[in-house]
Amino acid sequence: MTVPRPDQQLLVQQAARALGNAGLVHAYGHCSLRLDQDHFLVCAAMPMGLISDEPGTVVPIDGALPESVLGEVRIHQNIYRLRADVKGVCRIMSPAVMALSTQGIVPKPRHGIGAYFSPDVPLWDDPRLLRNDEAAQRLAKQMGENTAIIMRGNGAVVVADDIKKAVTLSWFLEDAARMERATRMMGFEPDTGLLSPAEVVARQVFAGGVVERMWAYLGQG
Repeated sequence: MTVPRPDQQLLVQQAARALGNAGLVHAYGHCSLRLDQDHFLVCAAMPMGLISDEPGTVVPIDGALPESVLGEVRIHQNIYRLRADVKGVCRIMSPAVMALSTQGIVPKPRHGIGAYFSPDVPLWDDPRLLRNDEAAQRLAKQMGENTAIIMRGNGAVVVADDIKKAVTLSWFLEDAARMERATRMMGFEPDTGLLSPAEVVARQVFAGGVVERMWAYLGQG
């Protein structure tokens, strides 16, 4: 039986609180950390901002979900199964991402933080909760090698090779959505003011404490 270390439990608890502190989740949402090739640790099934020392649950990547976890945790299962590079998953419900998604809009690379999602973020065009394996498999396949996938009227899923980075990218995605919303509200054409491919590459970096500073900013440093 796979048993998470205390530091792994703490990391998932911190990630949950960070997402809650940032307003990227509310009563709903979840995050997880890969433990090994066959298991991951998902946060307690409760409002993430209220998680303190409540332990997460170990979930098999292949197999039935434990009774104590939420149905959409099967999204995590399917992403981990397809993506050996993924070590952290965040299921978020951030407001700007949510609002744009209802109109079938995803943020474009307009500023430095938005560069991490270039050239585009896939849109899962279905507002229903993913509580069956077939739908979760299709979402994971549509996500492909992307960092995020936006779900119409239902938030987003963000992944990375580190759970702290997944939290950071979750904040970045919402900031990119805020920028997209503001640009459109000002009446500019959607296809103007975008970063060039060279500018995108120049900004897609994590050196210089990018993740560490965001982690501290969200109260977990």
